[in-house]
Amino acid sequence: MRSPLAAPPCAPDAEPGPDLDSATIPHLIGLMAAGTLDPVDLTRAYLRRIETVDRHVRSVLAVNGDALREAAGSARRWAAGRPLGALDGIPVLLKDNIDTVGMGATAGSRALVVPPTDDAELVRLLRAAGAVVLGKANMSEWGNFRSPWATSGWSGVGGQTNNPHVLDHNPCGSSSGSAAAVAASLAQVSVGTETDASILSPAGHCGIVGFKPTLGRISGDGIVPISSWQDTAGPMARHVVDAAILMSVLEGRGVDYAAALVPDPLPGARVGVWRRAGFDAEVDRVVESAVDVLRRAGAEVVDVELPHLDRITAAEFPALVTEFKHDLEAYLRTRPGAPRTVRELIAFTEADPAEPAGFGQERFFEAEKAPPITDPAYREQRRTATALARAAIDDVLAAHRLDVVVAPTNAPAWRTGPDGDPAGLGSARPSAVAGYPSATVPAGFAGPLPLGVSFTAGHGADALVLRFAAAFERAAPVRRAPGYLPTLP
Repeated sequence: MRSPLAAPPCAPDAEPGPDLDSATIPHLIGLMAAGTLDPVDLTRAYLRRIETVDRHVRSVLAVNGDALREAAGSARRWAAGRPLGALDGIPVLLKDNIDTVGMGATAGSRALVVPPTDDAELVRLLRAAGAVVLGKANMSEWGNFRSPWATSGWSGVGGQTNNPHVLDHNPCGSSSGSAAAVAASLAQVSVGTETDASILSPAGHCGIVGFKPTLGRISGDGIVPISSWQDTAGPMARHVVDAAILMSVLEGRGVDYAAALVPDPLPGARVGVWRRAGFDAEVDRVVESAVDVLRRAGAEVVDVELPHLDRITAAEFPALVTEFKHDLEAYLRTRPGAPRTVRELIAFTEADPAEPAGFGQERFFEAEKAPPITDPAYREQRRTATALARAAIDDVLAAHRLDVVVAPTNAPAWRTGPDGDPAGLGSARPSAVAGYPSATVPAGFAGPLPLGVSFTAGHGADALVLRFAAAFERAAPVRRAPGYLPTLP
């Protein structure tokens, strides 16, 4: 059961131009430099795909009315031989919790429909690099921090985003639209954000690359928060090289992550494998296949277990509740016309007819009653969560003399329904709470549903993690364009 939307991957009407699914940023930039690709034509091709394909995926909340004008500016720079860099003319989607002048930042909630008055720092960096801001991507409302019974990919602003591989299945969250749109070739790259698995998990479920950098590498300025102790933006892409190029711009410190993708790190490397065995038979099969790939490429593979998971989880959640109240209320003070407190958000949601979706505001109620960040019990919770998460990774790396740890990113996507999300693998939690870098790469399929594996290392090892992800991608090029199946056969 294959949808006609799936072929050809470039565009439903087969208009001329590069195959958007397979084209990398370096390839597109090479065409622009040669004068054979106009940034306006590239942007128009993506806008046409949004118009024709996104009615099925529902990943794009809003299109930038100035996108073609921005692309025309890029075209003039290329024609004059003065491009701004490796993103000049490249269309980028932004998760809708990122402040963007003229386009808003709703975090999926109608409480934030009054637009921000300034760009987030990362948006300023993208504009300075010549990127075309194509639009805003849907997300799980409030970053999935409103209710434990929330459905990933749903928001009061954008409704339900679908997984482009099987449309009645879930894209996971909270960077749902950012992942699904890139998988469906509705933008070359996108920017997501993560507190705990919100880049890695939707990237894995949608069959793309996602990179969560070391905490602090990308500015959190102008991003609707959950916790400044864990939140980070990060790139989402169909190719590791594109994620690396986008990461260089988002960090804004002159690091060339694309250049750091070589040489191949796998020959002679020591890779720990955290299998998470027994959670899902298809996951176990794909992990074993990934291990075979790593061994054939010359890596020495060591089975490991990351400790302290239950204790990390027990300390992390109450800490996040306190941080959410503190950080969100500080952010709300920057948004004229928006509610100012969690209590006011609760009242808004209760009164808004667009908001009911079969789940409540349990986490908002908890946050309303949360202690301040000066509270000793909270401070101990945060200290415990962070220390244990860092130890879980650092100690295993040191004990086994490992370069990286690889783990399954996700189980197969579930059918979207009213009962919220099932329990996940949880392999992203240690790196999320530790603030350490992790990258997911497509590794296989359970039927038509993508499965990924994630590479994780210690603090500041961003270039190393991306290098391993790129090497695995070269050794196991399994990613494929979505089939847009209406349901599983």
